Amino acid sequence: MIIKPRIYKRAVLQTMFFIATAIALPAFAQQKTEDPLLKIYRGSAEKINDLIHTKLDIRFDYKKRYLYGKEWITIKPHVYATDSLRLDAKGMDIKTVAIVKNGKNIPLKYTYDNLSLAITLDKKYQSTENYTIYIDYTAKPDELKLEAGAAITDAKGLYFINPDSTEKGKPVQIWTQGELESSSAWFPTIDRTNQKTTDEISMTVPGKYVTLSNGRLASQKKNADGTRTDTWKMELPHSPYLFMMAVGDFKIYRDKWRDKEVSYYLEPAYAPYAKDIFGFTPEVIEFYSKILGVDYPWNKYSQIVVRDYVSGAMENTTATLHGSYVQGTARELADRYYDKGRSTIVHELFHQWFGDYVTAESWSNLTVNESFADFSETLWAEHKYGQDTGDDHNNEALQTYLENPANATKDLVRFHYHAAQDMFDEVSYKKGGRILNMLRNFLTPDVFFKGLNIYLKTNAFKNGEGQQLRLAMEEASGKDLNWFFNQWYYGAGHPLLDIKYKWDEATKTQTVYLTQTQEGKAFQLPMAVDIYNGTQKERHQIWMRSKSDTLTYKLPAQPKLVNVDADKITLSKKTDHKTINEFLFQYQHAPLYMDRLEAIEAATAQQKDPAAQQILLAALQDKYYGLRIKTMNSIDPQNIALTTPAIPLILKIAKTDDNNLAKAEAIKIISVTPDAARQLPIFTEGLKSSSYAVQGASLFAMSILKPAESLAIAKSFEKDNKGELTKALTTVYAQNGDDTEWPFVYKNYQESDPQAQFEMLKDFAMMTARVKSPEYSAQGINALKAIGIKYKSQGAGPVITGVLDQIKKVRQQQNDSSSVKLIGEAQQQIKDKKD
Repeated sequence: MIIKPRIYKRAVLQTMFFIATAIALPAFAQQKTEDPLLKIYRGSAEKINDLIHTKLDIRFDYKKRYLYGKEWITIKPHVYATDSLRLDAKGMDIKTVAIVKNGKNIPLKYTYDNLSLAITLDKKYQSTENYTIYIDYTAKPDELKLEAGAAITDAKGLYFINPDSTEKGKPVQIWTQGELESSSAWFPTIDRTNQKTTDEISMTVPGKYVTLSNGRLASQKKNADGTRTDTWKMELPHSPYLFMMAVGDFKIYRDKWRDKEVSYYLEPAYAPYAKDIFGFTPEVIEFYSKILGVDYPWNKYSQIVVRDYVSGAMENTTATLHGSYVQGTARELADRYYDKGRSTIVHELFHQWFGDYVTAESWSNLTVNESFADFSETLWAEHKYGQDTGDDHNNEALQTYLENPANATKDLVRFHYHAAQDMFDEVSYKKGGRILNMLRNFLTPDVFFKGLNIYLKTNAFKNGEGQQLRLAMEEASGKDLNWFFNQWYYGAGHPLLDIKYKWDEATKTQTVYLTQTQEGKAFQLPMAVDIYNGTQKERHQIWMRSKSDTLTYKLPAQPKLVNVDADKITLSKKTDHKTINEFLFQYQHAPLYMDRLEAIEAATAQQKDPAAQQILLAALQDKYYGLRIKTMNSIDPQNIALTTPAIPLILKIAKTDDNNLAKAEAIKIISVTPDAARQLPIFTEGLKSSSYAVQGASLFAMSILKPAESLAIAKSFEKDNKGELTKALTTVYAQNGDDTEWPFVYKNYQESDPQAQFEMLKDFAMMTARVKSPEYSAQGINALKAIGIKYKSQGAGPVITGVLDQIKKVRQQQNDSSSVKLIGEAQQQIKDKKD
């Protein structure tokens, strides 16, 4: 699964007259150490009975939002004889429980507490005996109240989207979300990760709709009442949380990998772009199959995009379900490069091996699912887009982990937590992915992937945990890896690494002082140290095993650069005391993205130094667009000595760069320079671009230079705008528009994802304050209130309350008493909402 914190980055709300603060959207709730639930040991679920096969016959009541189900569940005792069975069944009406004997249903005694179904069997069964239970039930997911979390924001398992067609423009859909243990909200099962079962699901749906489930579509039968019954069969075992169904008006694009079907299910509006969105999937399947030495193990691979999804995406076996953010038109996708959508697609696909083929035996060992999927994003980035993109993605994930100090208190494998939802955090994802990247580097890629091959083949269609991964890697490498797993998997934190240097001319000795400044244990750190004598590089492999270490090297002359952790792979927070001239040499001669990034960051802090200026000017011409963008945003516009030579380079990016995002950023910067009016042809040309990002930046520039004209230009874009162009339209309308433009602003704001809403907050709030209509103002106030309530636990409450205070002052000046009253009510509702 990909989770929303993976999608939405930290947003800073800065406005002309609004409170400036920062919100993590969303962030994971930090558990208090005195929480008694943290004292519970969370081991693997005891296996008394084993699932073998699950057969479901399902119908839907759209009006009531019910599922009417009949189930035949085949089970056997795991090892000890038993005369009882306990199934998870959340919020259901249980009508019949029987055992199937010779084709007949013989009623059984049972008790049900709305969460768990305890069944007394007709006899004691041995581990060699299978038995089949029949259950007739009704699932009522909308009446189910269960604790959810920040990662997966709802736990009712089955979702009816616009079932009564009352929301204009929204399709009617049904879909499921089984992780963590929510499949048991729509069928009784042993809802544990260490259970595996084959399945057969028959869905009776309105004939106009398409269905999707795990495995193959075995049959379709038209019924006399206008419905159709589709039967899907999953003939290889998988865990109950990976079961899925989806029903709705989807167009199917059929692709292929080798001789297996690959298909993409999209709403009709996005169907023309199916190949643009998902078309690289067969290439990814081939890449993963080859590097793992295990061909894609299932009979098909489908991807479906649904509305109102409660997380990021979900790796249901053979049928991944995506939130709507992955889709886009060809123009939108042209601005995305290796974005959250593409990285999500490869993340979920890797789960088909790590999570579905071999499944974490408990949520405590979630790392063998999610750390691998997170790591796979870097693998694909390197393979498809190059080492710089892979290193950028890897570093971004590392910084996400490092920015929250609470992450350093958590083990990767955690046997104590408040709720299983808490495992879906930056430690399981970001830290775990970086640990795997370190292990690949330490063992070498060939040995690392050999270890993964052993792990997958040894545990195929079964369950795995961290220790099994260790054993596989030890078998592949011949190395004892207890130190690595004890340190990174079963221990918390990371090193704070301080690096200092000293050259002794008299003795021709280079000394490097390494210190780990974190509290507690020292980390064992195998690292490469590269020493540059001129342009010649000499590599030394070292181990740091204590809190402090001193390295000495006898050299013929003072080196130009000593590059510690030269592979830039160690999971740490580094303070590196190189001189700015050494960083300049590093930028010019060390090969990696991180070498250049470290130099750029050092130069950013010393922009008056000529060597720092040399770094930044070179970085404006860096081969990687991400570093060009970072450098443009790092330059102090007040530093004339730097901006004078920088502006021509930024102008060149604005005119000729082949990357839309870099070009757009350059246009934004040029638009606020004193000479911006002379560059009007660049902005005019940018308005004609096929890129929404370039058009948006150009429109923003026009709003500064020619405000009146920008309003007319914005109007011309209303029929076709997305992303950055939509944000630019909102800016223009907020500054220069009136009530006529409000419906456009309000509609697009409501339809934007949460990150985009936060980025447009300044302009949206400004227009909410400015519009003359109290009705329009009320719409804006209610939209802001909804954000304050929904994201209060992530810090949005006081921010939105402050924003509403500023709007209130403007509305008071306009004598709009109804809006003033509404603001007071909204602020109280935000205050009353429990975190």
